[in-house]
Amino acid sequence: MPKETVALASDHAGLDLKETLKKELTEMGYPVLDLGTNSSESVDYPDYGTKLGEAVAAGKAAKGVAVCGSGIGISIAANKVRGIRAALIHDVTGARLSRLHNDANVIAFGARTTGVDVAKEALKVFLATEFEGGRHTRRVEKLG
Repeated sequence: MPKETVALASDHAGLDLKETLKKELTEMGYPVLDLGTNSSESVDYPDYGTKLGEAVAAGKAAKGVAVCGSGIGISIAANKVRGIRAALIHDVTGARLSRLHNDANVIAFGARTTGVDVAKEALKVFLATEFEGGRHTRRVEKLG
């Protein structure tokens, strides 16, 4: 069964981690939609968080990966797009719970706060974990 497309976006501070995660996704067999940035020149994270959110909301990708320096700004920007549930993740437990309980469709990382190995493992868990549904469904529906 073919894997679903994963979109990635970052600002300049998140570029290296985005590229590392992009390589990891490709090696895992995921088609990747890279929305930039593709240089270390300073850019504005809201532009890339919004682009990512819009791509996932429009169905161009099943899930998204957002990266900026702290992960905070880009996750806020992505969450402004209706239908996006971006979770700022720092570890595997958060990645698992964001899917199980919140049906998160975007995982956000801070390149300056989360190590590469932790980000790789958290991404794998995020993609492998299904939404639990049940009592969590009504809560997720309230998120909009």
